[in-house]
Amino acid sequence: MSHSFPSLELPDALPLDSGQALAGARIAYETYGELASDKSNAILICHALTGDQFVASTHPITGKPGWWERMVGPGKPIDTARHHIICANVIGSCMGSTGPASAAADGAPYAMRFPVITIRDMVRALVALLDELGIERLHAVVGGSMGGMQALSLAANWPERASRVLVIASTARHSAQNIAFHEVGRQAIMADPAWQRGDYYAGDLSPDNGLAVARMAAHITYLSEEGLTEKFGRRLQDREAKSFGFDADFQIESYLRYQGSGFTRRFDANSYLYITRAMDYFDLAEEHGGRLANAFEGTAARFCLVSFDTDWLYPTAESRHIVHALNAAGAKVSFVELSAPNGHDSFLLEHTQLDRVVRGFIE
Repeated sequence: MSHSFPSLELPDALPLDSGQALAGARIAYETYGELASDKSNAILICHALTGDQFVASTHPITGKPGWWERMVGPGKPIDTARHHIICANVIGSCMGSTGPASAAADGAPYAMRFPVITIRDMVRALVALLDELGIERLHAVVGGSMGGMQALSLAANWPERASRVLVIASTARHSAQNIAFHEVGRQAIMADPAWQRGDYYAGDLSPDNGLAVARMAAHITYLSEEGLTEKFGRRLQDREAKSFGFDADFQIESYLRYQGSGFTRRFDANSYLYITRAMDYFDLAEEHGGRLANAFEGTAARFCLVSFDTDWLYPTAESRHIVHALNAAGAKVSFVELSAPNGHDSFLLEHTQLDRVVRGFIE
């Protein structure tokens, strides 16, 4: 599953929160737009759990447009005619950055020998990438969902690195409910006989069935009940009557199966285990003495937080919690809850109000 994409080898071993270090780590990344001579116009976009560096370019495996192509490009809210955009694949993933499918020192894939990583480790690798690119201060760091966690971690742990911090549909800590959904997905992968305790890279089979179920369970959390009802309701799929069997009778069943099977073509099951684990470990207050405001003490960055009223994965209360902490730390912060029918996934979909917020904040 380990693909070869443009990447950069970090010159030093990457220290990890677990106490281990990752030597020879590679970070795969894409850039868009020209970097100004004074390097003042760089924007780092951080991707979500199953995202990658192809934010505004055709995905090399699926052939689909970039995951945020509607937001990033010439004249778009994140304008590549004015800004230099960097989007990197997180460590632990499978699109060219070092992860479980990558070769370890002995030449064999790491598999489950890969160290457990955290969101802060992902950001440590991104900061090392920025160092290699000679970018000391970002015009902005932007992220939705897990990307928002990375943006918050950067702002808290490397406060001098970004002037603006835009966090969309995210949280400062994973709730018990979020951890529970992730655990269902991990158990589905590990229960697949093809998983073989993570050592499936040399064989013909990979745990695609388990990974597809994990994706299906997660995908439900990205949608809203209102959105599901409107899009699918109880409508049957390509049939006049119920089959009295276990084929996909309902459109929603067919849709989830399609989502699951398509996902296995582009993602590695072990990476899914590692990245969900990193998200579950994320608790920014815990990292800073148990008080979230401490994480942002003395920050000079401007913050903007955006939530969606139908997002039950990272509901508005999570964003408000971060805003209160930023206020307590004396930070400059703006906050908006947008109305959208599509739940958590709204940040990826057409939304003119979101476009306006992003454009206004970036400029």
